[in-house]
Amino acid sequence: MHYRSVTLRPRQASSRLTEDGRLDQEWDLIIRPETGLFELHLADLWRYRDLILLFVHRDFVAQFKQTILGPAWFVLQPLLTALTFTVVFGNIARLDTAGMPKMLFYLSGNILWLYVATCLMSTSDTFRSNAPLFGKVYFPRLAVPVAVVLSQTVRFFLQFAVFLAFWIIYAGPLKAPVRMNRAALLLPALVLVLAALALGGGIIISAATTKYRDLQHLVQLTVQLAMYTTTVIYPLSAMHGGKSRYIILANPVTPIIEAFRYGFLGTGALSWPHLAYSTLVGFGLLVGGAVLFSRLERTFMDTV
Repeated sequence: MHYRSVTLRPRQASSRLTEDGRLDQEWDLIIRPETGLFELHLADLWRYRDLILLFVHRDFVAQFKQTILGPAWFVLQPLLTALTFTVVFGNIARLDTAGMPKMLFYLSGNILWLYVATCLMSTSDTFRSNAPLFGKVYFPRLAVPVAVVLSQTVRFFLQFAVFLAFWIIYAGPLKAPVRMNRAALLLPALVLVLAALALGGGIIISAATTKYRDLQHLVQLTVQLAMYTTTVIYPLSAMHGGKSRYIILANPVTPIIEAFRYGFLGTGALSWPHLAYSTLVGFGLLVGGAVLFSRLERTFMDTV
């Protein structure tokens, strides 16, 4: 039987003597069996918000502990990747960038893809990497992958600030043909959909890898290859039709990258039907993943 803590009242447990001398106690929590398929108790995440913030801090500290540059890697990683793409795909392969500056074009795609890929890989290892902690004390297990996504979201906006700095340089002194429009206001919604995609997909994969460890290696390879089914290194306009265009559009990250570039660079394609598709896939994965994650909680300690 799987049990979960449920809040009764927002104060500490107290005790007092009754008139007949018995001890009368009031409790904050009760333990009862979880039965419903969608009984996820998401309110527990808010009640344990301080713990989630501690996990977010832990992810930041642990990732760059005992490194020379520390958090500077947040900025260097997308910059070095974009620079590599500029040299390899832009200068050597001479792939089309829709008339946009190569560095700015590749940087815009990289910060979005790195956000999704990092969230997905980190959350997919939730059960295995946190098994000792899960076996010691009760807290909402979903708090761990949520904290991962929150920490990566902070990282994304740091990288986005670097992108804005490059945008100002190209739009100002370098007089590049880049322009920002109202679609840039969609950025919070685009990040929310990306977070749903990564969190939902990650916790589904974590459920599978608790039983089949070798799937983790397959996931890493799949995530690396999946980048080439998006428009990170080439614009959607370069795909003039055929199966390749449909494959690229089938990746729910593609419409988000295109909408981001449309809002901040003036290129790309803002397609509401395609964005609706990404949103449905993202939140469908999130709901399905949360249900599967909750179901797996009852037995995962036996298989990890």
